[in-house]
Amino acid sequence: MNSINKREIEKFSKIAEEWWNPNGKFKPLHNFNPIRIKYIKENIVKDFNIKSSNKPLKNIKILDIGCGGGLLSEPMCRLGASVIGIDASKKNIEVAKFHAKKNKLKITYKVASPETLKTNVKFDIILNMEIVEHVEDINFFIKESSKLLKKNGIMFIATLNKTLKSYVFAIIGAEYVLKWLPIGTHDWEKFIKPNDLINISKKNNLSLKKIDGMKFNILDDSWKISNDTSVNYIVKLKKN
Repeated sequence: MNSINKREIEKFSKIAEEWWNPNGKFKPLHNFNPIRIKYIKENIVKDFNIKSSNKPLKNIKILDIGCGGGLLSEPMCRLGASVIGIDASKKNIEVAKFHAKKNKLKITYKVASPETLKTNVKFDIILNMEIVEHVEDINFFIKESSKLLKKNGIMFIATLNKTLKSYVFAIIGAEYVLKWLPIGTHDWEKFIKPNDLINISKKNNLSLKKIDGMKFNILDDSWKISNDTSVNYIVKLKKN
């Protein structure tokens, strides 16, 4: 079996050079990134009882799956974590390696998917952020991701709910009206309802610890954590 959707990989490979352009095709992700970083950091610090420090994630092993150009891998590394970033797109990995080297950051990047990653390491944290809506088989993807997580480790999954509202906001609004994203970035059929994601996770030894919505505030052009999971949401799961 295979979790890689070749059409999705080709789509993102074509725009790989845009990853680090804050005003380019990944502008929404750049706007989204601060809230993702804050959420992940605060939850790790709380769960692992980490004392305040300028490198709070020191000694934490993180696997960033579908890392793209490294937009999350780099801040996690700056916070002290030992980071491996994997992506099925060779072009994305080339961009990520180049950017990390330029910024003197020690991050291991590999062209891989969860089922092809060769490692003896089990990770404290796995990040599956804005990736599950682009994979070929979500059940298989979560199963293979779970195998790479330590017992009591934490997996974060951020994705889009399958609702009429998400179709209106994430596809019609973001792609066609506001032109925030290239047309065709998302396929509503691949969006997943929280309960379905939680049930798939349970089958793969992952229990739900927390679910939060992420909402865009058009007035100050920023994202915030919210109770509204009808469009974007993030789940925190613990390995049993």
